[in-house]
Amino acid sequence: MTVRRRMLLSTVDEHEVEPFLRSVAQSQNSALLLDYDGTLAPFSIDRKRALPYAGVTTLLQELVDTGRTRVVIISGRNAYEVGPLLGVKPCPEIWGSHGLQRLLPDGTCEMPEIDQDAIEALADAGRWLTYQGLQQMAEPKPGSIAVHWRGLDEPSAIKLRGRILLGWSPLADRASLTLLEFDGGVELRVSDRDKSDAVRTILDEIGPDAPVAYLGDDATDELAFQTLENRGLTVLVRPQRRNTAAQVWLKPPAALLEFLFRWLEACHTGELEASANLR
Repeated sequence: MTVRRRMLLSTVDEHEVEPFLRSVAQSQNSALLLDYDGTLAPFSIDRKRALPYAGVTTLLQELVDTGRTRVVIISGRNAYEVGPLLGVKPCPEIWGSHGLQRLLPDGTCEMPEIDQDAIEALADAGRWLTYQGLQQMAEPKPGSIAVHWRGLDEPSAIKLRGRILLGWSPLADRASLTLLEFDGGVELRVSDRDKSDAVRTILDEIGPDAPVAYLGDDATDELAFQTLENRGLTVLVRPQRRNTAAQVWLKPPAALLEFLFRWLEACHTGELEASANLR
């Protein structure tokens, strides 16, 4: 059984994963940081139906229940959207809007104050989309607005991207906003925080010795990978490998499920060893 599972990882990736999971087993606490869309869940044109790959919720629930792993979702979505899709109870900590929101398990939401110029520019971006007849493709979020073109053919997506960048660039310049491109869309957002800030916050909180891993799929996850360099395990999760700062590549869903299962095994091993030491 173990041999069959581990064949899903390349030899190079296995050399990174195996020692890391040994450290998870040996530590009383660890942190598993996860992007949502494209990582835990396949992309869906209907974002409200983007449920996790089969088996992911069960494994994450069991990881949370061990009490040895802090599970954190770091997503581009509004933080409040993720919990109902994920299905883990109680809902873990969620960072939304690419690190701008922090929704804690107790329901507390932390977010920096957004200045009036940015608020007005984002509102103008929404009105511009309506004028262009593109409002149905918009995703308004705290501190940002995104347009998704997943599902369009490549020529149509390229044309739409050009229109959005042309229309939004003056707004970005006017209010010092950032145009953030991601897999299947572009977002106009405030520049205060990104996913790397979420990672740094968690690293500060969890301490220097706890094993930490970050799993993501998109260009927006690269800053998080770079922030965790030489401190934890960074994992690219997507159907095809690409150039990345991540150390390991997992092809979902099979290799992703293997990784989560082996993390759970490591937690159980740690529990058994801790119990044996108390005797």
